[in-house]
Amino acid sequence: MSIDLPPLRALIAEHGLGADKSFGQHFLLDLNLTAKIASLAGDLSGKTVIEIGPGPGGLTRALLAAGPEKMIAVEMDRRFIPALEVTGEAFPAPLDIVEGDALTVDDAALAGPGAVIASNLPYNVGTALLIKWLRAEPVWWDTAVLMFQREVADRVVARPGEKAYGRLAVITAARATALLALKVPARAFTPPPKVESAVVVLHPLPVDRRFTDITALETITESAFGQRRKMLRSSLKTAAAKAGTSAEALLSEAGIEPTARAETIAPEGFMELARAWRAARG
Repeated sequence: MSIDLPPLRALIAEHGLGADKSFGQHFLLDLNLTAKIASLAGDLSGKTVIEIGPGPGGLTRALLAAGPEKMIAVEMDRRFIPALEVTGEAFPAPLDIVEGDALTVDDAALAGPGAVIASNLPYNVGTALLIKWLRAEPVWWDTAVLMFQREVADRVVARPGEKAYGRLAVITAARATALLALKVPARAFTPPPKVESAVVVLHPLPVDRRFTDITALETITESAFGQRRKMLRSSLKTAAAKAGTSAEALLSEAGIEPTARAETIAPEGFMELARAWRAARG
């Protein structure tokens, strides 16, 4: 890192940058913490890293310091671009700054295959971005280090029987492994949010284990968890009707007891239900 790179707080003050609540922004200024988050991505040499919503560039600095081959920062708020340009000039790896909405930008084309996603995700779009990356086919990323609100992180990694277990855990498990790697208190952010956060590390499953029909899986899980206190023979009626069949027929095909409830079924069970739903729909 160049000795000319000003402290992060000084850079924020110089450019008059503040967090915008409408974008769900909360800044990470603790360089020890950002270094720890960057380290969760593993060895970045020879890798392309893409960061979503870098803001003033706290995590950006840590990622660039880890020595990737290239880094891409996708930022919707143009106020931060001058500060990010200053940061990029201080490191050997090139930093490409893309002004745009991460929900619509073609990140696969930007980063290329085998990329690393690392981000303190804006709270208001974190789940939608995760689903976007999980749905990607072919999968273009090989590691994702993502910070969410703690409640969302718990939902990503939850297992059957746990309170947080639901649609997000099932869809994640169908496409990737997920580990809650680091808990981050609210006081670590500026301004501090009202909730804690946590970092989840994801790796795509091998091709032969990766479930591909996410549309069917979303239909099944939306129906099943939309009425999670009901038995599946009741809660799956809506999804079954869309396929022109009955909930009982889907459950029989998947080998699941009709009296079971959604929170007790492993992700593999929902994948079998999705296959049965797709086959019934034709």
